[in-house]
Amino acid sequence: MAFKTVFSVLVVFGLVFCVGAVPNVLGYCHFNEIYQLGDSISDVGNLIREYPLGASTNFARLPYGQTFFEEATGRCSNGLLMIDYIAMSAGLPLLPPYKHKGTWFGNGVNFAVAGSTALSSEALAVHNITNPVTNSSLGVQLDWMESYFNSTSLNEIDRLRKLRSALFMVGETGGNDYNYAIFQGKQMEELKNMVPQVVEAVINGTKRAIKMGAVRLIVPGNFPIGCLPIYKTAFQGVPLDDQHCVKELNEFAKHHNDLLQEAIIELKQENPNTVIVYGDYYKAYLDLLKTGIDSGYEVERACCGIGGKYNFDLRRMCGGVNVSVCEDVDRHLSWDGIHMTQQSYKHMAAWLIPYFFTHLACF
Repeated sequence: MAFKTVFSVLVVFGLVFCVGAVPNVLGYCHFNEIYQLGDSISDVGNLIREYPLGASTNFARLPYGQTFFEEATGRCSNGLLMIDYIAMSAGLPLLPPYKHKGTWFGNGVNFAVAGSTALSSEALAVHNITNPVTNSSLGVQLDWMESYFNSTSLNEIDRLRKLRSALFMVGETGGNDYNYAIFQGKQMEELKNMVPQVVEAVINGTKRAIKMGAVRLIVPGNFPIGCLPIYKTAFQGVPLDDQHCVKELNEFAKHHNDLLQEAIIELKQENPNTVIVYGDYYKAYLDLLKTGIDSGYEVERACCGIGGKYNFDLRRMCGGVNVSVCEDVDRHLSWDGIHMTQQSYKHMAAWLIPYFFTHLACF
């Protein structure tokens, strides 16, 4: 749907809003629950509760979480993430992490795990790639979700009826499959050969969610990873695009997104009674980048980091000893060189939510 059409729909509903503000339009969708699968873009505290690595990661301590929570929650940012803003737009409380046992899950559950992949550890091993962070891949998270649904007191008919009012977020996932491949020495041709398998894993995960009862789902694509300080540091000297991002990596991310969108179209044809929406995180980030440049924000350097042109060093990352935090965090796009700041996530959520609203069959 074109932006003009989206704008017209919002006018009809009296939902015109200021750019940068997160609209509360998802409340009109009457979602009672949200279920999130994914990686560090969405993890709100699962990795830090994994044994034995989780509690020792930098995400388990300040300065992560310093802006909003004033303590580390396991979110890979200084504060809120896009899923938090999506929940607030739907009029729901922030989703609890699945591994926070004893928590009330009445409005949904967040199963995302920082560092997780779309492919299983076994599938990655076929490509001689290892996940150094977690084995909680998309398939494992779906196992958790199925186990959770089976543990409720609802019978299958009542559960399926209840899930008609739920939103399912299948990702973002798949980015780490490529991240690990790149930093473990894989060449571009090897990366491209992985894409069909990664996309298939995302689509199969979406199919599993549908089989469990999901009727409204968002399946996000990848970011323009060539714009991130981690990659601009690692690939210094290579050609950059008009946004001063690593051109080859952004073209690769677009290739992944193109195949994912084609697969989503096929999946929608197979499931005509299910609403499946592509989440264009790539364009949302480019809008953030343009706004940052126009506003004179720091769009190149990480806020929390140390060293070099982009204030990023893979050996001395945010949360480490003597690694400093910028004073003007809200004027930085990147939080730690890999993840964005709360303000960046807020901007992208504000860009995405109106599109989600007009495509989720909320009216």
